Amino acid sequence: MRTTSTMLVSRRLLLAGASSLALAGCSATDLLSPPAAPKLYVLRTHPAAMPGPKVPWALSILTPDAAGGLDTDRIAIFRPPATLDYYADAAWPDQLPALVQNAIQQAFEASGRIDKVAPDGDAAHADYVLATELRDFEARYAQPDGIPTAVVRIQARLLNARTRDVVDNFDASEEAPATQNTVDSAVEALDTALGRTLTQIVTWALSAPPPAK
Repeated sequence: MRTTSTMLVSRRLLLAGASSLALAGCSATDLLSPPAAPKLYVLRTHPAAMPGPKVPWALSILTPDAAGGLDTDRIAIFRPPATLDYYADAAWPDQLPALVQNAIQQAFEASGRIDKVAPDGDAAHADYVLATELRDFEARYAQPDGIPTAVVRIQARLLNARTRDVVDNFDASEEAPATQNTVDSAVEALDTALGRTLTQIVTWALSAPPPAK
């Protein structure tokens, strides 16, 4: 009869042999290598000049707040009935709010109607402060394997820089259909929807009168 100690030794040998077989196809480099980096996508909104006179005031742009799940560098997707997820192996090059803040600044600069616009923290004098919140910024699927629609919604508030009183509120939103069910196409649609949303926000903000002294 085999003793208990003999049976334990045999079991350990079997486990060691199985582990060796499992690792036989993996080199040390494979085991130590980090996972593949995601493909990075940049936002390209192509802002354009706008008709109208220049405003005489200066604007500071706060980093946008973000609804749950959007304060990330992941590219969000929304699937029915109510699931927020992200594309695999794809990402933005920075946190989404920072990218949108930069896009907002570029849209104001490209308008040609304001000379003094800068992100908050640049220590520049400002008359107004633009505060925004990303409510939606995702590729939305009506069917699990269908072609998504980009949905962008940004709530904006114009504040008096001295008193921080709210001067006006604005809710801007746009949708743009993708041409196919790929990340490339979804990002292009998000670019389009964001560009149109920012046009709304810039047009609205530049209609504000000079702040009272």
